[in-house]
Amino acid sequence: MGAGAIGGYAGAHMTRAGHDVALIDAWPEHVDYMRKHGLQLSGMTEAETLSIEVNALHITDVQRFAKERPVNVAFICVKSYDTECATQLIKPYLAPNGFVVSLQNCINEERIAGVVGWGKTVGCIASLVAAELYKAGHIKRTVPMGGEKHIVYRVGEVHGRVTPRATEVAELLRSADSAKVTTNLWGERWSKLVVNSMRNGLSAATGLSGNERDLTEGPRWLSIRLGSEAVRVGQALGYQLERMLGMEPESLARAGEGSKDALAEIVDSLVENAKKRSDEQRPSMAQDMAKGRRTETDFINGYIAERGAEIDVPAPTHAKVNDAVKRVERGESPASVEVVRGI
Repeated sequence: MGAGAIGGYAGAHMTRAGHDVALIDAWPEHVDYMRKHGLQLSGMTEAETLSIEVNALHITDVQRFAKERPVNVAFICVKSYDTECATQLIKPYLAPNGFVVSLQNCINEERIAGVVGWGKTVGCIASLVAAELYKAGHIKRTVPMGGEKHIVYRVGEVHGRVTPRATEVAELLRSADSAKVTTNLWGERWSKLVVNSMRNGLSAATGLSGNERDLTEGPRWLSIRLGSEAVRVGQALGYQLERMLGMEPESLARAGEGSKDALAEIVDSLVENAKKRSDEQRPSMAQDMAKGRRTETDFINGYIAERGAEIDVPAPTHAKVNDAVKRVERGESPASVEVVRGI
């Protein structure tokens, strides 16, 4: 459900590996292109350039599942604000033991469980698989493949146990890149949210690419402060945070709080990561802003500010960045560094 950058990329590779996959999307031109020409994938190496024939469906075609075999695994890969809608759409066609996997940014398992129940809800974090659906039928990956040096897909049950179905999902995702079953879904989720909160809103509001953001002192410092606040909120909520892009959570938190040693360590990590990715890389929210689409800011920076307020661990920088993104989104300000100056 959702054949954009993340869903389309994973689904195409699953198809290529011989699995029975349907890619369902709401963009008519994208579906029509895939039907006629397949899905065109590219990456940072020649070997990643592939044309894969896929079973692409418009959302209006989903009802045909009533006359076909039921769905065993439904991957929800839409934007967070469309989570309930996508889950409701596929719910009637799930097999009796079928289940739904959130392969999304943000934290959407509760929304999915509200539709199909916790027993049919599985989470999956896509860690460092930056990709862009840059035109109908064309997806490019803008960071290197993970492989065993960096496990990209982390599949987890909400109760933290390793189960056969979580293992099955991890095996499916190995078609696209490295994958594992995690016993720390919520810690993994919040850790990915920390990284997204440092990048997405900031690039969306300023128009900066990932490398421009991380290699420019002012935006980079704002990014570090966002990460610091997000870590502290996550820790206060009781999550066991994971190492993020080579950064230890505590070091990131201390860096944003003024520790010179921690700051030097985090700057080194951000600069080193920038060297590995394409100059074309833009976070998904920046892509949405450029396309005139609704952003997920309320589910990233806005969400962290909201959760922090609930537990009396303020995250004012997130609230301000969330507001800046909305002003650009509404057309009240152009995307520029000036929008976030002074935050």
